[in-house]
Amino acid sequence: MTADSPRVRFGIDGLDQMLGGGLLEKSICSIIGTYGTGKTTLALHFAHEGLKNGEKVIYISLDEREEMLYQDMERKGWDIEEVRNTSIYVVKLDPTDFTLSINHLKNELPQLIREIGAQRVIIDPISLFEGLFTDEATRRKELFRFIEIMRDEACTLILTSETRENSSYASKYALVEYMADTVILLRYVRPNKLAEVHPAVEVAKMRGSDHSRGVKPYELLRDQVQVYFEANVF
Repeated sequence: MTADSPRVRFGIDGLDQMLGGGLLEKSICSIIGTYGTGKTTLALHFAHEGLKNGEKVIYISLDEREEMLYQDMERKGWDIEEVRNTSIYVVKLDPTDFTLSINHLKNELPQLIREIGAQRVIIDPISLFEGLFTDEATRRKELFRFIEIMRDEACTLILTSETRENSSYASKYALVEYMADTVILLRYVRPNKLAEVHPAVEVAKMRGSDHSRGVKPYELLRDQVQVYFEANVF
């Protein structure tokens, strides 16, 4: 991947500007944030932008049910019904079923990507997959193996993750940010103890491309995410 590689847009203008025009094609991006910061919302916008471009999308959910995700898209005013199971495939995995979830992600997902020609794949959240492994060494080894499997597929991959309990800058297990090509951090910023809390987005890392180093304010609106590229968070 180089800076001249084709770009894969989120469809969120300010965020795409921060990314130098979008993610690099066939790269892996992690979206890391605490509850309520809009990780799933950004992932859904990434999926919808692909659908608008006539691309195939796979959305692997380890948290929300399929119907809840489709209803969320419909509430945003997106016409999803005609593309369900033809252009977008939402797959709900049960993170409590260890063997089934591991098999789906490591063996069946790559096959599904190739069968339907998916250009965009989302796993929301990858931290539930990581949590299936009880010790750190196995977790690191299995996530690395999975990432290597996905690098052989002709798709751009989004992985969402909660933050660690004691840090808004690290994923839950502090692994995925090291393996991803791009890291997008979502967090709350309070200028002082009496000030109102503001959500802020930062591109902490992007291999092979220039990107914004700023921390930008954003809003989660009913039908869109507004990232204010010209503004700064102090």
